[in-house]
Amino acid sequence: MAIHQNDNEAERQRRIHLLLDRLPTKVRNAVQWLLTPERRWIRIPTAIVFLIGGMLWFLPILGIWMLPVGIILLAEDVPLFRRLSASLLAWIERRHPAWLGLDKPAQ
Repeated sequence: MAIHQNDNEAERQRRIHLLLDRLPTKVRNAVQWLLTPERRWIRIPTAIVFLIGGMLWFLPILGIWMLPVGIILLAEDVPLFRRLSASLLAWIERRHPAWLGLDKPAQ
């Protein structure tokens, strides 16, 4: 069971890094800074703000894109969100591989 969880976590981390590599340098650096373990007290409120912003997707500037960012940030501290982010990232890799900088799989 622990080996399976380690494999899942390794895949989740791989997908997060692929996604981060697609971001502009300043945004990537900010997210990487937030993802470091000692930034927990900044990461959690930031994640909540992103989740709320994602729920207000219909307003200008805010958007649904904020939900996955909030989930990924919160996943570092909340196991339920860790599983959710792993599922979300796996879905993105299957359905929209270009979002991760991957070529579309042959069908």
